[in-house]
Amino acid sequence: YLTSHRFDAVFSSLPYFCNPIVAGLAREHRLHYFDLTEDVEVTNQVKVLSTDSPQAFVPQCGLAPGFISIVTQDLITHFETVDTVKMRVGALPVHPSNALKYSLSWSTDGLINEYGNICYGIEGGEKVSLQPLEGYETIEVDGLLYEAFNTSGGLGTLADTYAGKVRTMNYKTLRYPGHCEKIHLLMNDLKLNEDRDTLKRILEQAIPQTLQDVVLIYASVTGRRAGALFEENYVKKIYPECIKGKLWSAIQVTTASSLCAVADLVLQAPERYQGFVTQESFPLQDFLANRFGACFR
Repeated sequence: YLTSHRFDAVFSSLPYFCNPIVAGLAREHRLHYFDLTEDVEVTNQVKVLSTDSPQAFVPQCGLAPGFISIVTQDLITHFETVDTVKMRVGALPVHPSNALKYSLSWSTDGLINEYGNICYGIEGGEKVSLQPLEGYETIEVDGLLYEAFNTSGGLGTLADTYAGKVRTMNYKTLRYPGHCEKIHLLMNDLKLNEDRDTLKRILEQAIPQTLQDVVLIYASVTGRRAGALFEENYVKKIYPECIKGKLWSAIQVTTASSLCAVADLVLQAPERYQGFVTQESFPLQDFLANRFGACFR
């Protein structure tokens, strides 16, 4: 099919473990490649496949990783020196109705991957590995209390980009209070992180899906300007949207918008983007000005 039809690019929204196959086909057929993966190892495989390619290979094009890296990169450029970078993102039901206070709104495989795999960050200026479901904290946004904890993949490639340049950088997922403790029980105490097929089956049988969700994005950078200590934040809540007469959830809108905006930027100026392209390579002003970036403005 790829040989008999004309394409410029391929988008993969398949489960993360399928993406190396798709990326290999993109390389073989000289197509630009975009995906939504949060998986660190898969991203590394895509990077290897992209070596010396005249086409762009752009993994991690969703919300987190994805847009959160673009907006954080922009905040960092507002400082002469950077001390601390915090990235927090959550996709949550507006009306939680179960003990986990959560609804399934995207790939269950990806969710379990985030909760169960090693995380990365920067501490003391060095890239470090961190345990998932650890680093617990609470944060208040618009008068509502949330919990935040380490999850894998959301930092994208920023830990590699800024190792040795910032003192502290980390990514944490936002949830309603109580969620982390219960997931910790399932994955660690009951050892379902070692039996992910069973965990997936349990979650999909017990946790409903919803279109009534909210995406919460919080990025904070602390550093020095003209010798003084400053903090700058990007905070936004995004709700479901009706597009072409159909209701789409907030996580659907933000994920698709981020992927489409990045792909549009590449296809408009392919000479600027070749080989492995990180999310932080895309200027925030270009992203927000793009026709697909409206929901983040």
